[in-house]
Amino acid sequence: MLIEKIKILREETGFSIGECKKALEEAGEDLEKAKEILKKKGQDFAQKRISRETGQGIIESYIHAGKKLGVMIELRCESDFVAKSPDFQKLAHEICLQIAAISPEETPLLEQPWIKDESKTIKQLIDEYIGKFGENIVLKNFVRYQI
Repeated sequence: MLIEKIKILREETGFSIGECKKALEEAGEDLEKAKEILKKKGQDFAQKRISRETGQGIIESYIHAGKKLGVMIELRCESDFVAKSPDFQKLAHEICLQIAAISPEETPLLEQPWIKDESKTIKQLIDEYIGKFGENIVLKNFVRYQI
């Protein structure tokens, strides 16, 4: 039973098997409590990484159907290995979709609730990925064009 919960937690959070096991043990095998523990751990980890240099990264773009709205971002990380990972690229794409859906001029982007899970902000989403990769991640620049 614990193994199944570890598997579910790993799939939902992206944290390592060892971290998922520790969180479940600490939470008395309660999945929701374990998710909260990992969320907090990711935020704490992100705070420790904030001063580390982000010399690598990617440029991601998104053009909405109808070609009347487009977004381009520069998402930075510490290593080329992370920059090339599918999860990092997924994060970049999610941020592009967020910018396309909700204009950052209305509310600062990092403070906006994430359109796919309004229980977390874009900053919290990035912090989760910082915890997952063990590297600092910075949204360096972005632009949103609309006709």
